[in-house]
Amino acid sequence: MHSFRRWQARIVDHAILIAGALFMCLPVYSIFAATTHAPGVPVVPRLDPGSSVLENYGTLISANAGFTGDVTVLTMVWNSFLLGAGFAALKVSVSLLAAYSLIYFRVKYASIIFWLLLLSLMFPLESRFLPTFAVVADLGLVNTRAGLIVPLVASGLGTLFFRQFLMTVPDTLMESARLDGAGAIKFFKDILLPLSVPTAAALFLVLFVTGWNQYLWPVIVTSEESTYTLVRGMQFFGRASLFGLSLAILAILPPALLVILFQRQVVKGLFDGSH
Repeated sequence: MHSFRRWQARIVDHAILIAGALFMCLPVYSIFAATTHAPGVPVVPRLDPGSSVLENYGTLISANAGFTGDVTVLTMVWNSFLLGAGFAALKVSVSLLAAYSLIYFRVKYASIIFWLLLLSLMFPLESRFLPTFAVVADLGLVNTRAGLIVPLVASGLGTLFFRQFLMTVPDTLMESARLDGAGAIKFFKDILLPLSVPTAAALFLVLFVTGWNQYLWPVIVTSEESTYTLVRGMQFFGRASLFGLSLAILAILPPALLVILFQRQVVKGLFDGSH
C-alpha cells in the first residue's frame, strides 16, 4: 500500500511538471507554428504546423536586411555570438579575479568593497547606460565590439558566486603551496583555477544567455548595421511579419538549447561547485 501511494504521488508530480512545461512552451510553439505556413497566410499564433518550414527559414537565412541590404541573418547570428561569448568570458574572468583578490590578499576594507559590489545589483542595468555611453563616446569606442562588450563586464553577482566558492577552499591548500614556493599567481593558476572550472562554466552559460539577449545597450552604442545582433535585427522585419517571427524563433534556439543540454551542470556548478 505504501509503495502504491508513492507511485501514485510520483505520477501526480510528473503530471503537474509536464503540464507546467507545456503551458510555458505553448506561446513559443504557437509562434513557431505560425512561421511554418506559406507566405500570404495570416501570421497569427496558431497550433497547427504548416509545410513551408524549410522554405521559409531558408529564405530568411539567405535574405539581406537593413537599409543598405548588406546585413544577413548569419551576420547577426555571428554578432550575437560574439556579444554573448565576450560578455560572459570577460565577466567570469573579472569576477573570479575580484573574488580571489578579496579573499586571499587580505585587502583592507574588503568587506566594504564586497558590499559595494553587491550594491550594484540593486540598480537596474539600464540605469547605468547613459553615463556609460558618455564614457564610451569619450574613449572613441562607439560602433566597436569593444564598446559593445567591455562596459558591461563588471559583475557583482559573479563576484558573489566566486567569493562563496573560494571561501570553501581549505586554507591548507594555500599554506601547502607557500611551503612549495608557489606565489600568488602560481597558486591561482595551478590550484584555484582548476577547482573553479565547474562554477566558472555554469556562470559562463548563464551570462552567455544574458549577453545574447541584450537589446537596449547595443541600440545605444551601435548604429552601423554590420554590428547588429539577432535581437536587434527583428526591427527590420517587424514583430508581426513572417520573417520577424522567424527571426525571433532563431534568436531563442541557441540559448534554449544550451540551457536544456547543460541544465544539470549549471545547477551543480552554481550551487555545488566542486566542494
